[in-house]
Amino acid sequence: MAERKQINRLKVVLAEQNKTNKWLAEQLGKSLTTVSRWCTNESQPGIETMIEIAAKLNVDARELIVSTKHEK
Repeated sequence: MAERKQINRLKVVLAEQNKTNKWLAEQLGKSLTTVSRWCTNESQPGIETMIEIAAKLNVDARELIVSTKHEK
């Protein structure tokens, strides 16, 4: 089975802030299943939702996405 590509950093940022998937689901009015799928990169939230998540976590939206630029 191929390793799932990491696109978002939701799981990491939530852990850094000692917040849970359940907390985020409640904040957004989404199901826990949906948020869990985002946190495991099984699916991705839309851009508008990412911006809303960033606001709830008080971070720049760019912090929620894995950088596509590789350092040389």
